[in-house]
Amino acid sequence: MRVLITGGAGFIGSFFTQMILTGPNKDVYEQVTVVDALTYAGNLSNLSDLKYHDKFTFIEGNICSKDLMYELIANHDTVINFAAESHVDRSLVDASHFIATNYFGVFNILSALKKYEGKKLIQISTDEVYGQIESGSWVETQALDPRSPYSATKAAADLLALAYANSYGLDICITRASNNFGLRQNPEKLIPKTIVKAIKGEKIPVYGQGQNIRDWLYVGDHALGIEKVMFEGKRGNIYNLGGDNELSNITLVKYILDILKINHNQIEFVKDRDGHDYRYSLSSTKAKQELGYMPSSNFESKIVETVEWYVKNESWWSPLVLKHHV
Repeated sequence: MRVLITGGAGFIGSFFTQMILTGPNKDVYEQVTVVDALTYAGNLSNLSDLKYHDKFTFIEGNICSKDLMYELIANHDTVINFAAESHVDRSLVDASHFIATNYFGVFNILSALKKYEGKKLIQISTDEVYGQIESGSWVETQALDPRSPYSATKAAADLLALAYANSYGLDICITRASNNFGLRQNPEKLIPKTIVKAIKGEKIPVYGQGQNIRDWLYVGDHALGIEKVMFEGKRGNIYNLGGDNELSNITLVKYILDILKINHNQIEFVKDRDGHDYRYSLSSTKAKQELGYMPSSNFESKIVETVEWYVKNESWWSPLVLKHHV
């Protein structure tokens, strides 16, 4: 199998790339190519362990380049599209990059798939396309209700992908995962931001009173779920990949501070974000029953592992903090 991974130098994409090249199914893969624009969210050091792997190739490029997508997709069997602008706060300031990458970039991929028959696409989406849910959990047939520019662009790409699957018979699956965490995540996200600011002795901003609830999924479990969809996912189907770890933001932040043995008085409650969804919750029943998906990592131990990694790897995150004022 020849796999093209777009956005593969980012947090989730790089973890997935490493997993398939070194994991139990590594012999299945003939060639793995990562293409990444190396914006602020992409970091080539995330793939440094694969630098000399004989099945691995890295190309600096953007899915917004139609010619590049046509060239690469022509020579690969499967495309995993991680490439996306993904930070809600940034989308509230300027949505233009989100529209370009998350929608028109996906359009370029779909156009290439239409031209070259027999390819498979796994479109990596998000639970945020469903909007908020007061109780219960979303299933894949839930109507979409995106409530931020970021989630709206992801929902639009999902609908376009499903339309191409239906109209042209393309082999396309969509995965929608809950909030990921783990090593090498950009410090703009809640967990690494909390860790980094705690280490630096800075105030840790928490929106509102921190009562917003999110489901947390360890990135390694997410990667395994995506691989299962790649092998066994049915054309035109959507698969929710949840973590079964729902926590309020304030509970999570306090938990991280307790691991670091830092006083909670570093927490600073700030004005709530515009359109801040109260709660997300995914039902992964379909993926569990049809694919054997099961998030098996222990949440508490993985949070501790994540905190310890940031403590020991200031040289990795410090340049990002200085550059982007996280």
